[in-house]
Amino acid sequence: MTTTTIQGSLIGTRSVTGGAGTVRGVDPRTNQAFGDEFSLLDSDQVDEATRLADEAFATYRSTDPETRAVFLESIAENLESVGTQVVETAQRETGLPEGRLSGELVRTANQLRLFATVARAGDYLGARIEPALPDRKPLPRPDLRQVKIPLGPVAVFGASNFPLAFSVAGGDTASALAAGCPVVFKAHNAHPATSRIVGQAIADAVISAGLPVGTFSLVYGAGKSVGQQLAADPRIKAIGFTGSRSGGVSLMETAAARTVPIPVYAEMSSINPVYVLPSAIRDNAGALAEGFVGSLNGSAGQLCTAPGLLWVPEGAEGDAFVDLVVEELSRVSGLPMLTEGICRSRVEGEKRIADVEGVELIARGHEGDTENAPAPTVYRTTAENFRARPELSDEVFGAFCLVITYSSEADLLQAVDSTEGQLTSTLHLDPEDAQDIRFAQDLVPAVQLTAGRVLFNAWPTGVDVGDAMVHGGPFPATSDGRSTSVGTLAIDRFLRPVVFQSTPEALLPQSLLDSNPWNLVRRVDGEFVLPENQ
Repeated sequence: MTTTTIQGSLIGTRSVTGGAGTVRGVDPRTNQAFGDEFSLLDSDQVDEATRLADEAFATYRSTDPETRAVFLESIAENLESVGTQVVETAQRETGLPEGRLSGELVRTANQLRLFATVARAGDYLGARIEPALPDRKPLPRPDLRQVKIPLGPVAVFGASNFPLAFSVAGGDTASALAAGCPVVFKAHNAHPATSRIVGQAIADAVISAGLPVGTFSLVYGAGKSVGQQLAADPRIKAIGFTGSRSGGVSLMETAAARTVPIPVYAEMSSINPVYVLPSAIRDNAGALAEGFVGSLNGSAGQLCTAPGLLWVPEGAEGDAFVDLVVEELSRVSGLPMLTEGICRSRVEGEKRIADVEGVELIARGHEGDTENAPAPTVYRTTAENFRARPELSDEVFGAFCLVITYSSEADLLQAVDSTEGQLTSTLHLDPEDAQDIRFAQDLVPAVQLTAGRVLFNAWPTGVDVGDAMVHGGPFPATSDGRSTSVGTLAIDRFLRPVVFQSTPEALLPQSLLDSNPWNLVRRVDGEFVLPENQ
């Protein structure tokens, strides 16, 4: 008989056994539970985590850029030191292949180092100084000094589909810590063991950096009850979330109903339309069909940027391209989905779309050889039917796509205007084709109003992490289309600007002193000024 150990949450750096039941990891390829049990916290224990975060805030927000950068780099090093264990555990808990998870581990460590660079540079603080002009007419100008300050403790929720890069040490945690905000992280119950390993790597970095223990906590709990408690807790000042539209909207409603509302940065629903113009399929139809199916079925379609809508021109060329998609799809099999529940939702979502009048099945791959591995499928309808039936815009999370045929440029433009907010929109066209370039000049201004990232002649799956990336979009892709959860601008979500007017030097923050002890690039009297050592 196999015995299991009960592991606890990390409230600060201390392991705490919860009093509200337990969860275990489940291998979605077999539906078999395995490994240790993880105890779920009750409300009083969750309250302790937010209290510690609140107590840590005053000290942690005051850390200098170098201290914060070294802390983030230490997390990355700790994570890499347990990398083999993390990948093996995550593979068993999610069914994702080793190569995908190894790459995600590298991305997670690189994200931490990227935000260490951001913290060290300090430009995210946006320091601006306008010296006093006492003799200015008709009114003198006071001394004005602006800087961005951290909001306070942040509650972060782990994503099901990225057990590393959008999880415990992922982009939301890294950007919040870089901003100077303690983090209370709600572990995803689908990969509890992976979360615990990564959480310990962060806790060890907190200890080695000599930071307050409440700088980071990892809590296990029932998803809805703990989520609502964190969203309602007055000590939590912002929320980072990646998940379903219903889950994100529920957090938004709770946060907005507080006596003092707080921002919720939720990445939710996106079906990532791909617009294929006629020129793209005249000479490249085979490669286009192959690329589409690879993007559709990668990671079992469980990527927030998977293509869920494919717009194709009516006529012989469009039909020939669709035939190639059908042929390509017949060669692939379904891959294991993350959980039995997610697989069930995928099957039910397909059935809802299939039952809509005017929708027909055109291609189905093969079921996978494990549990929870439904066949990838593609259905078809017309642009007119798509516009008339809003339910066809509902996300089906998984390897599922709706091909939509359009009759003219005006038909496609009208459809774009009725499209919900998306993380991505993609255009495929021949850049040498004058007619399609002219059409794209009308299409792009419409598309950019509906998406956070506009791609050309590529596929939306795959998000590069850097200064220029935007992983966000108008609702319902995200709760706030002005923000991004990937890239260095993600730090802005957890900051707000404050102006110090005619402030004695002894009371100014370090970032605004004339001596510039943190060596920041600052905007002084309208001009960017480099520190003396640059």
